[in-house]
Amino acid sequence: MPATKSRLAIFRNDFFSGLLLLAPVVVTVWALAKIIELFGGTFWSVFSFLLPKSLNNTPALNLVWDVLATVIIMLLIAVLGRLSRYVFGRYFLGVADRTIQSIPGVNAVYNTVKQIAETFGPKNRHLFSKVVLVQFPRPGVWAVGFLTGPAQGEIKARTTGELWSVFVPTTPNPTGGFLLLLPRSELVELDMSVGDGMKLIISGGVVVPPWNGKHPVPAVK
Repeated sequence: MPATKSRLAIFRNDFFSGLLLLAPVVVTVWALAKIIELFGGTFWSVFSFLLPKSLNNTPALNLVWDVLATVIIMLLIAVLGRLSRYVFGRYFLGVADRTIQSIPGVNAVYNTVKQIAETFGPKNRHLFSKVVLVQFPRPGVWAVGFLTGPAQGEIKARTTGELWSVFVPTTPNPTGGFLLLLPRSELVELDMSVGDGMKLIISGGVVVPPWNGKHPVPAVK
């Protein structure tokens, strides 16, 4: 008896597991069929008045209409899905943002993380070309920075030699920092990617990216 009950329990569990897997598919197919039937039948009854009576009962024409109705319904459902993702998605994100902003203490952490994501996200990551080491705030003390490019405009015109802009962020919140203008000879380029450099700074030096040591860093004179 215990073995029989065990087999029945296993069968019952397997049956309901399969039922749970099939239920969404069956409901989706049924709903799609009903929508196509409603759409096709409603518009076909209107469209058929415009056709000659000899064509109303043509099987080939009915088949073409069924296929056309199916394609139109699928396109409309896809458009509805896209609208729901963008319109409703933005609405619920806005509600969640306002809710978090209204919670004291939590909003400070949330705003910090949000600023980091916006500053160092994919849209702004291309602004930094390389990760570099610079001696800052005094000789003998090294800081990790991001090379943004050569100095331009008035700064270039009023200085001698070629200067490069380096952004040295603070840690663990890298949205603030220092803009340094340094000669290229005072920069030590690192092999790590900009993303790895961000992780290093945000983690306060805890997350150190791996390095294969193929390109030794030259000593700064």
